[in-house]
Amino acid sequence: MVVQKQQWVPDRQEVIWINCNPQRGREMRDMHPFLVLSPQAFNKKTSLVIGLPMTTAPYNASNPFAVAAGKAKGKKAGATSYILCHQPKSFDWVARNASPHPQKKVSDYVFAQALEVVDQILQLSN
Repeated sequence: MVVQKQQWVPDRQEVIWINCNPQRGREMRDMHPFLVLSPQAFNKKTSLVIGLPMTTAPYNASNPFAVAAGKAKGKKAGATSYILCHQPKSFDWVARNASPHPQKKVSDYVFAQALEVVDQILQLSN
């Protein structure tokens, strides 16, 4: 009997690596951490993931639409990581070869903060 390896599928609240290229205008480019907002069932069925890009650019400390997510892990370890709530995106995570990020997930508190800022921008709950 052959046992098939289960394919990883990103889940809500998880941080993943995703390549944001091609980029236009003020959008982020290159490989970045990305906070997943969409649930795993959606991500698996569609091969799309909806979420928010993350960055360690220090000028985001005064950005009212950025949520501090703690210290970055990986290449920029120790820098403050920010979730950019004003740049929600949808990516084909399969085609872009997304992978798990060393941070794994954001805390429940940080995730709730990010959702609150997104709701303030999009007014989803009104």
